[in-house]
Amino acid sequence: MIPIDDSPIVRDGKSLILAMDHGLEHGPVDFEEVPEKLDPATVFETATHDAVTTMAVQKGIAEGYYPSYEDDVNLLLKLNGTSNMWMGEPDSAINCSVDYAAELGADAVGFTVYSGSNHEVEMYEEFRRVQEKAREYDLPVVMWSYPRGQGLKNDTKPGTISYATRIALEVGADIAKVKYPGSADAMEHACKAAGDMKVVMSGGSKTSDYDFCSTVEAAITAGASGLAVGRNIWQREDPTRILDALEDVIYEEATADAALEATE
Repeated sequence: MIPIDDSPIVRDGKSLILAMDHGLEHGPVDFEEVPEKLDPATVFETATHDAVTTMAVQKGIAEGYYPSYEDDVNLLLKLNGTSNMWMGEPDSAINCSVDYAAELGADAVGFTVYSGSNHEVEMYEEFRRVQEKAREYDLPVVMWSYPRGQGLKNDTKPGTISYATRIALEVGADIAKVKYPGSADAMEHACKAAGDMKVVMSGGSKTSDYDFCSTVEAAITAGASGLAVGRNIWQREDPTRILDALEDVIYEEATADAALEATE
């Protein structure tokens, strides 16, 4: 790990990563209910909210849209990703180098690792090269630490999520993005397994304002350092309201009830 509290992607020790790598990972289906969000500029506008510490996108989106927002948005460039049409064992193609991410002005880089996949060994070796090159640029490395593979039946089981955070710590990530393991106690254990490394909760599929904010509240109370979220923000008609609430929950450690009441 490197000290990242002074990094642009961290605010008061916490992070809210707005992710929009869904067009590659999931396809246009995630935009069907919000067709205006097919235009990446609309999500970059959302990322200018004070609660958002960085926006995670793939190379092509960064090339085409980030130059118009570089003064208002911090860039987390995702270096690998694979389409939802891929039907083999979980794997993720490297689509961008650390050198090119730095050239584009990235403030951090992100990399998915599917521990438990038959491609695990190769992915660890790829992560090692990314992590060591990122150190040359003092770029924080965020690992999408997603245990997944034919031998893994439950990828959100508490022990699996704790293993995911520990793996990220052991191989040199600065932040681990993991799924919520179902309870505050399990999240607390996952954060303890991460040592001093920061852990952020994956946002997942869209839920109600209260359900989402209360889960984020539980994760923060358990020791998480924030959130990496896409659909639960930009699939909403009014992303500003939920971001206002999340700002209070994450940075002020307000309750979900209080944070949502303040936005009414």
